Formats: sequence, structure tokens, C-alpha cells
Amino acid sequence: MKVGSLIIVGTGIQLVGHLTLAAKAWIEQADKVLFAVADPITAKWLRSLNATAEALPYNKNLKRRKKTYSEMVERMLIGVRQGLNVCVVFYGHPGVFADPAHQAIKQARSEGFTAQMLPGISAEDCLYADLGLDPGRNGCQSFEATDFLIRHRRFDPTSALILWQIAMVGNLGFYKEGEHLHGLTVLAEVLATHYSFDHEVIVYQAAVYYPVCEPTIQRIPLFRLPEADVTPISTLYVPPQPPITLDCEMMTRLGMSFAKETTTEQVNGWITIKKLWLTSTERLNRNSMMLKFWLMKEKPVG
Repeated sequence: MKVGSLIIVGTGIQLVGHLTLAAKAWIEQADKVLFAVADPITAKWLRSLNATAEALPYNKNLKRRKKTYSEMVERMLIGVRQGLNVCVVFYGHPGVFADPAHQAIKQARSEGFTAQMLPGISAEDCLYADLGLDPGRNGCQSFEATDFLIRHRRFDPTSALILWQIAMVGNLGFYKEGEHLHGLTVLAEVLATHYSFDHEVIVYQAAVYYPVCEPTIQRIPLFRLPEADVTPISTLYVPPQPPITLDCEMMTRLGMSFAKETTTEQVNGWITIKKLWLTSTERLNRNSMMLKFWLMKEKPVG
């Protein structure tokens, strides 16, 4: 193994308070510290821990974020290639919506260097706490908002849905005030095919300076999503619809017993409703696909 190493850590969301003892130790002991954090106070604190600390380059003049990310990766590896123990600090969890961190780890290892990422507290962790959400209750699905739309991600509306970066829908560059309206409108229209127009959704933003500042929690009906006050770090939480009834056939197969108050008629009714729901959903999806094919076939050339 070559001399030189790369350790990537996260600050968590809240100022200083979310940083783990392990992450703090790596920052203090590193030969070189680089950081990409959300506020100047955290940056100043990191410099107090290690005098070598400096901000990673973040060139917003480029049209594509990917180009900026490539520059960040190269900057992270300069010290490693010189034989230094480099610690890079990212906001939140260093592996959540942080492509440069993963790219740098992969590149360092491919060049024969030791590279490791330590977990941190992410905005999703804060969301669970602030909204009282237990992902084990109804399940939880998580997608980047643009990816969710352009890949037609399949999901279960009876489970919780989390959509990230809703202010950046369709944006391959950097956030600009007021340019999110069209993307939110499209997102609301797509979600309305799965939920009622007045289904309550929550636009969420974790508190960085808690307890001085509270988390931002906007509860609004789905149709008002385009009017929501959003920032580049806003996240959308869509509460689940009423759950599908239990698959009693599977429960029997697993040796699970029904509740005493559950009657045979209720059990059979639940199974029938579930099968009908699946049949109607499959039919709707098939018809939608046939319609799209017909429209493409009939579309005039030129």
C-alpha cells in the first residue's frame, strides 16, 4: 500500500453538535484538511481544529455540476499523492448527495492508497426525528427528484416517499432563485397521478443552528407544491396513503396468526380487494403504455 491516505468525514447537519468524536479526531490529526460545508461558522471552527484546513474549490461558473465535481476530486487527491494523510470534510453525511466523495474514494483506492469514509448524520436522519417518521412502519422510498421523474421510478404510494433536491428538478447546473417553479409544477403533476390533489405533503429543511433556529416544515396540499418556499436543500416528504390490507395467504404460509377479532369474511374480503386493486392498476399501466405507443406511432415526421 502506498504512503498517503484519504479519510472522508461528515459534519452532520447541525453546527458542530452532529460531528462524531471519530471524525473530530481525524480532522485534528490529518496532515491536510479540505472542506465543503454549508456555513462560515463551521468553516472557521474546522480551521481552529487544524491550521491546514481550506475550502475545496467550487466553481459555479461552469454550466455542469459534474465538471466542478471532477475539479474537487483532483484537489482531494493532490495531497494523497504527495504522501500526506488527507481528511476531507463534507456537510451532512459525506456519502449522501456527495458524488465527489465517492469518486475520490474510488480513485484513491484504484491508485493503491488507503481510503475510507466515515458515516455522518444526514438530512434524512433529521427528517425522521423532526417529522416523527419511523421508516419501519410503512416502509420508506427515497429518490433524487429529477431522477424520479426522468426514469419513471416505480414506487408504492402506501409507503412513505422522500424526494431530494426538489428545487433542482431538471437543473444540471447550479441553483438560481426563481428557476425552480417549472420543475415543481411538473413534479406536482406527476405525483397527482398517484395521490389526490389535496393529499398533504411536507416541504422540509433541517435546522442548522438548532435550537436558535427551528427546522422548516411546510405542510401543504399537493396542488400547492409549486407555490412552496424552497431552497437548494429542501426535501419533499409525501406521507403514505392508507396501507394495502394484509396478505393473509402469506401470513398463513409464514405461520403467523390473525388477530382474534378478524373474521373469515374480513380476511377473504381483504384478499379480494387487494387482487382487484392490483388488476386495475396493471390495466391502467398497460393502457397508458399503449396510448404512448400510439401517439409516438401517429406523430408526423418533420
